[in-house]
Amino acid sequence: MFGSLDWSTLQQFWWLIVSVVGSLFVLLTFVQGGQTLILTVPKTEAEKNLMVNSLGRKWELTFTTLVLFGGAFYASFPLFYATSFGGAFWVWLAILFTFVLQAVSYEYRRKPNNFLGQKTYEIFMVINGSIGILLIGAAIGTFFTGSNFILSDYNLSRWTHPLRGLEAAFSLFNLSFGIFLVFLARTLGALYLANNLQQDQLVPRLKVSSFNNLLCALPFLLYVLIRLVTMEGFAVDPQTGDIFMQSGKYLNNLLEFPLTLILLLAGLVLVVVGVGLNRFTASVRGIWPAGLGTVLTCLSVFFLAGYNNTSFYPSKYDLGSSLTIYNASSSHYTLTMMSYVALLVPFVLAYIVWVWRQMDTEKLTDAEIAADKKSY
Repeated sequence: MFGSLDWSTLQQFWWLIVSVVGSLFVLLTFVQGGQTLILTVPKTEAEKNLMVNSLGRKWELTFTTLVLFGGAFYASFPLFYATSFGGAFWVWLAILFTFVLQAVSYEYRRKPNNFLGQKTYEIFMVINGSIGILLIGAAIGTFFTGSNFILSDYNLSRWTHPLRGLEAAFSLFNLSFGIFLVFLARTLGALYLANNLQQDQLVPRLKVSSFNNLLCALPFLLYVLIRLVTMEGFAVDPQTGDIFMQSGKYLNNLLEFPLTLILLLAGLVLVVVGVGLNRFTASVRGIWPAGLGTVLTCLSVFFLAGYNNTSFYPSKYDLGSSLTIYNASSSHYTLTMMSYVALLVPFVLAYIVWVWRQMDTEKLTDAEIAADKKSY
């Protein structure tokens, strides 16, 4: 089946898979977003413990999806993996460090005699949910603004900036994208907690928090969208593979590839509907339309960056070194073999949905946390 597909079709197929996994990761950052709320939303220690334990039952899914995202990139587009992770290692090490802090915090936050104290671990959680997500957003922003690397004739990469990837956070576009993701994660976190918890005083505050964080996210989203439709983009000549700057490239991508525009608009509307549902009605199920909207919006971002003859990892130091889904991918044989393995993904997703449903069948209560001696 997959063996009969030509190489370019497989490359586009694997960009779709990477896009789906990346979009699911952004959805799952509701865990990180929820962590940033634990120092401000709860009024009592019991409420804080309730929030931490609700998020603690899902934190491993976010980390696992991030690892899966990196693994999918490595297997399908190894030149990107080698160039970015090998050159911009300070930004990726910083991101990884925040996730290590998260794992340690859930393990030791309320352990007897932990030498750092509970408050320190809660600050670690906030760092993971703010700095970690901001840096991830800045790294994704470089798909549109470019990075500082050059490739040799043998595809050996050399990073040309001493900050090794951290310089991405000094771009206004990248920084705005990262801050938007932070507030989006906080919005999703508040929506998820409101749906998952049974606590009459806490849930109304979470509903208000989701609305307020969406309002905070809107200016940064607006700036990112305006810049995307007005900025020059890194285009690829389909005949020669040469990279050149094109005015209005990403606007052209939206118009020439209508599915991307549909996903973007539908996704943004669903996020607003989800937050509005929670804020202005008695429902607490806004996480579901907002979650779907997040996935659709992120898919549109990945499609903008990679499809329609666009360089998804451009070099602003040397245009000729820019990476596309065609010059950065694995061989036809490797992509074919991986495509057969990818057939198992729907079964894995079905298992995750089943386990999730089993964990969330009943809302989490104070009594359940108090009775659980192994609670976070």
